[in-house]
Amino acid sequence: MESLLTEHGRTFADEAGIRLRDTPQPLYQLLVLSHLLSARIRGSVAVAAAQALFAHGMRSPRRMLESTWQQRVDALGEGGYRRYDEKTATQLADGAELLLDEYGGDLRRLRRWADGDLDALRSGLRRTPGIGPAGADIFLREAQAVWPETAPYLDKKALQGAEKLGLPTSPEKLAGLAEQARPSGRHGPAVLAAALVRAALDKDIVADLRARA
Repeated sequence: MESLLTEHGRTFADEAGIRLRDTPQPLYQLLVLSHLLSARIRGSVAVAAAQALFAHGMRSPRRMLESTWQQRVDALGEGGYRRYDEKTATQLADGAELLLDEYGGDLRRLRRWADGDLDALRSGLRRTPGIGPAGADIFLREAQAVWPETAPYLDKKALQGAEKLGLPTSPEKLAGLAEQARPSGRHGPAVLAAALVRAALDKDIVADLRARA
């Protein structure tokens, strides 16, 4: 478990350069990243596309909505996100508009409305154009770093990684093992989820860790 966390426990938000905090802008950036990651495309491409959008100033729902469709398409293409670029460019604007209209651009309002109800939180996230079940799971896997009431959030993809590694498939047991591996709290549940997902997506990670077990 310690090797898994230390070597592969980088969250996708961190990889995209998002300094995740419980404030509106990084939470919105995480929502955009979750949207991009949920498509059938390599994770590295989704991360690069998110970085390109943010580099071009589309770091908040207001700035996303103020951008032109072509600017969004170009930024997505810059990141290599070409297969879904036109549809995604439209969805990003529609999602930004909904977020501004419903929550004043602040996802913490959705959190307060859900009041600890994960099903309500997932349903609220899925109202965003382009955010389906996978996108909601990705967001909550990462957001548990700053929304602790959702932890441990280990979805089917994370549990698939645990199964491949021969680890328990109970979120509570996995969280306990992670805590034993790093009792200092250096690695939280979001890091655990990211590491397990990376294992689910990369058979070489599984082979390497199992060979050293």
